[in-house]
Amino acid sequence: MNQNTQDATVVASEGSEMASLLLGAGFALASLILLPAVAQRVGLGSSLTIALRGALMRAANRF
Repeated sequence: MNQNTQDATVVASEGSEMASLLLGAGFALASLILLPAVAQRVGLGSSLTIALRGALMRAANRF
């Protein structure tokens, strides 16, 4: 019984680590590639784009 509980904990931990990794990678992709492309298309200034990129990277580091 104790072994089953430990196995379930390990599986849950690995699942949450994978979700965090994917979310962080998504934020990094958005801040490095998608955000500048959208900002250029919309006509945002470079300083605002840099500020938004910084906010996304901070959000990625939280996960």
